[in-house]
Amino acid sequence: MSLLLTGGTVFWKGHFQNMDLAMDQGRIVSVPQEAPSVISLPNCLIVPGFVDVHVHLREPGFSYKETISTGTAAAAAGGYTAVCAMPNLSPVPDSLEHLRVQQELIARHAKVRVYPYGSITQGEQGSELADLAALAPYVAGFSDDGRGVQSEPLMRRAMELAKKLERPIVAHSEDESLLSPGWAVHDGDFARRHGLIGNNPESEWRQVERDLRLVRETGCRYHVCHVSTKESVALIRAAKAEGLPVSCETGPHYLVLCDEDLLDEGRFKMNPPIRSAADRDALVEGLLDGTVDCIATDHAPHSAEEKSEGLRGSLNGIVGLETAFPVLYTQLVRPGVLPLDTLIRALCVAPRRLFGLPGGALDEGADADLAVLDLNRPHMIDSGTFRSLGRATPFDGWGVSAAVAMTICGGEIVYHDLPTREA
Repeated sequence: MSLLLTGGTVFWKGHFQNMDLAMDQGRIVSVPQEAPSVISLPNCLIVPGFVDVHVHLREPGFSYKETISTGTAAAAAGGYTAVCAMPNLSPVPDSLEHLRVQQELIARHAKVRVYPYGSITQGEQGSELADLAALAPYVAGFSDDGRGVQSEPLMRRAMELAKKLERPIVAHSEDESLLSPGWAVHDGDFARRHGLIGNNPESEWRQVERDLRLVRETGCRYHVCHVSTKESVALIRAAKAEGLPVSCETGPHYLVLCDEDLLDEGRFKMNPPIRSAADRDALVEGLLDGTVDCIATDHAPHSAEEKSEGLRGSLNGIVGLETAFPVLYTQLVRPGVLPLDTLIRALCVAPRRLFGLPGGALDEGADADLAVLDLNRPHMIDSGTFRSLGRATPFDGWGVSAAVAMTICGGEIVYHDLPTREA
């Protein structure tokens, strides 16, 4: 497809610039080889497609929660042109044979680029290492997301091998010995006032601390999933100052909510939980100073029944692909808390750099993977309109001021919601 986007502001080579943008045969070009379709995008911002390095597409194994088709449609609607898919599937991609089941589904059904993770341990059971060497050429990294690797010797062996294979360890950091059975929310004043069992923040940062010690020993590239505590931010900041090969992500919900915002509904239940205002503020500060590298949604859809038991009984996990940009722009950029270019870099530049994915800057010859953002589109988030099969979001009913107007992946329009379109 040959396209010409006119009238927008383009994040061109890392800077905002008023210019037209042409695409031909899936790449950005100076002049299309054939007469292009012209799309006028006044007052819109054109940026590299977002990348989410932490999503759960649920297929194979749990297609009643989500499928690769619905999950990647949700990604496209959120401005994402690439996602990294977590391995808590059935079968778990702990061998090349198991990974191929997922790869075949991706090839048939994905609407955007999908980069799978391989598991760290067999079946994500934390006992024996998966076949990391066989998986390495085909995965973005190794993760047992959903569970922290409890054994320090096993994690050391995983890091040593991942270092040799030049793949990152992408860690769900959680020391299960520090958790109380039946926890529902962050261990803070809200939990005590409502008679709920709290999740001790030390369960996260103690394992981050352990893993950073192992990084010093092994030199492994180490990425911390869904950072939620101020102590984790401080540890990662110090590790970066030391020169360790460490990066991390946090989620939109941790950046804009605290436990005082909770309602006793399943759409507020996730792991790690939404924590205190002090933790939230530390995460924002970490994003501003570069300690927090990128924003990932931890998109984790469940059925309505699985999310119907409030904070105590619902399964952990919320959806986030279709709400991330409008919520973050409205809550952080518009009030002046976060510069727009910092948000753009956290959503599309840094994740590509960290995981060696193509793109990250719009430039001649680059893949035509981009998102068109309308920064003046007031609307209300309505989970009933989601492309995802999941509906559980803490942002349902929120008013937001911006929207994704179009997503293009490989030069093809995979999502559009334009008030007008000219051909």
